[in-house]
Amino acid sequence: MVIPVNQLRARGYRLTPQRLAILRVLNQVGTHRTPQEVYNLALKEIPGITEATVYRTLSFLTAQGLVLEAHVGNGQLVYECAEQVHHHLVCRACQATSMVDYADLQGVFRDLEQKTGYLIDSRHVALLGLCPDCQDKTEHTTNGKGER
Repeated sequence: MVIPVNQLRARGYRLTPQRLAILRVLNQVGTHRTPQEVYNLALKEIPGITEATVYRTLSFLTAQGLVLEAHVGNGQLVYECAEQVHHHLVCRACQATSMVDYADLQGVFRDLEQKTGYLIDSRHVALLGLCPDCQDKTEHTTNGKGER
């Protein structure tokens, strides 16, 4: 990821050490991170950073469209770089996640917009279900009718 210095400056914002550290953390891990995980990793880069600063910075970067936030099933908010917009399938049992290309749901979004009149502006959707491994485990513990 190229750090978006010009995007922030064009909007009248500075790229502070805290913003830079959090963008680097999210870029390095390449996956979703909770605010606590972002804090722990950023703390290694900026020893004096506080949790409050991390939360404020994540909120700011999200508002600027540089970071995506998502609720991924277990009620937890997670963050990732907004470089490549995509969606997720999240297993309710083991919390495994799989990426879904953004284009795969565009038809669904268009249909919903036509049916409801809403303009869908979400850049991230998490769909919950059971991954193939957990489905296999469930099949071995049910009688074939979904009953245990």
